[in-house]
Amino acid sequence: MFLVYFALWVIFNGNITLEISVFGVVIAGLLFAFTCRFMDYSVKKELRIYRKLGKLLRYAVVLVIEVVKANLGVIHLILTQREEIQPVLARFRSDLKSPAAQTLLANAITLTPGTITVMLENGDYTVHCLDESLAEGMDDSVFTKLAEDMER
Repeated sequence: MFLVYFALWVIFNGNITLEISVFGVVIAGLLFAFTCRFMDYSVKKELRIYRKLGKLLRYAVVLVIEVVKANLGVIHLILTQREEIQPVLARFRSDLKSPAAQTLLANAITLTPGTITVMLENGDYTVHCLDESLAEGMDDSVFTKLAEDMER
């Protein structure tokens, strides 16, 4: 949160000088202290977030790559000479424990073209897929593995 507060301070000021940076550090520190005191936040949570930042960035890069690949796959599916597309509801269970990780996985599935997470309930996912071929291997996808890695 401290870095977010400081980044917002710099963005709202529009430029960086020594004076703006010093005031930004002080104000971000005060806001961070307020957040820790009154909003059930702690330095331990902050450090845990910093440790997971690399994993989160890796997840974001993989998500962008998978979205591009899925876009190309959906374009190919639409432009091929197949008679009919076979939509399907795929169901699978994930071993993710935290609601945040489960939601992250559901959102990644929804952001990927051709798939929409219809329901998430206690780790059970129901996903609408544009075609049967998109439903294959959903329970052991790269998103699931990365979300499990971030949950540890």
